Amino acid sequence: LALTVWQWLAPHHELSNLQEALARTVAERESAGKENSTQAQEQVLAMQTRLTALEAQLDESRNQQATLENIYQDVARSRDDWALVDIEQGVTLAAQQLQLAGNVQGAVLALQAADARLVGSNRPQFFNLRRVLSQDLARLRALPEVDMPGISLRLESVIAAIDTLPLANEARLKPERKPGTRNLPAPSWANGLNFWPTLQALASEFWAEIRGLIRVQRFDRDEPALLAPGQAFFLRENLKLRLLNTRLALLARDQTTFRSELKQAQSWMERYFDTRNAAVQSAVGGLKQIAANEIDIELPTLNASLSAIRGFKTGRERK
Repeated sequence: LALTVWQWLAPHHELSNLQEALARTVAERESAGKENSTQAQEQVLAMQTRLTALEAQLDESRNQQATLENIYQDVARSRDDWALVDIEQGVTLAAQQLQLAGNVQGAVLALQAADARLVGSNRPQFFNLRRVLSQDLARLRALPEVDMPGISLRLESVIAAIDTLPLANEARLKPERKPGTRNLPAPSWANGLNFWPTLQALASEFWAEIRGLIRVQRFDRDEPALLAPGQAFFLRENLKLRLLNTRLALLARDQTTFRSELKQAQSWMERYFDTRNAAVQSAVGGLKQIAANEIDIELPTLNASLSAIRGFKTGRERK
């Protein structure tokens, strides 16, 4: 009976195992299919996004190309039109440099080049345009000159020297160099002629020794400028930061920050550094000279020249 039962149950058990294995296989394939489907959808979406971006770029390129073609068609009419386009581009760039970086010399050169181009065209109709350019050029030349590169280089030289400048508490009282022992003639008490020169030499040497032991030093500062060795490093680094901020204010033509940072840097140098040292004196003097510069100059615009150029071009296009 047991054998019969076993023979009857064994196929059923084996069939059950096969069904479970088949179910697992189907589930795994369904999961893999879903994963592959998700990946495929993501890839399709990414390709669609990329295709949309490429189409947008293509449209933009076509628009730019159409714009350029229109420009080329407009300026290809004559040599004068080409000249006007070049002049407008040069003056526009000069106007941007003038307002953003205060490049007065660059603006002057651009206007001079534009005027020379108009002179080379030898056209009477350019007279009014040249007159406007000359007026802007005169305003630029009348501006006080600010040597921006020179000021920046002087600041850089002071920054580079900060690590080598001696601090006030590093200036120790150095004893004067003692004269070497001189070979004095042996006193000859028997000979009265040699006694007084020898005594005078001994007295002079004794007085020199006394003077070397005593030194009078004057301190004019309200507060002693003494720093711990660890503080000296941070003082020098903060001083460099002050001067770097000064250079940034110079580029931004920020007169208030420019002078404020210089004043603070100069105050630190006079308070914490050895002002008897020649290098320190030179650095402080350089900061004073830099602070005397007026960098906040009201710069004119080149709007009149640009308007004249564009108006002239518009008038030619209407004809």
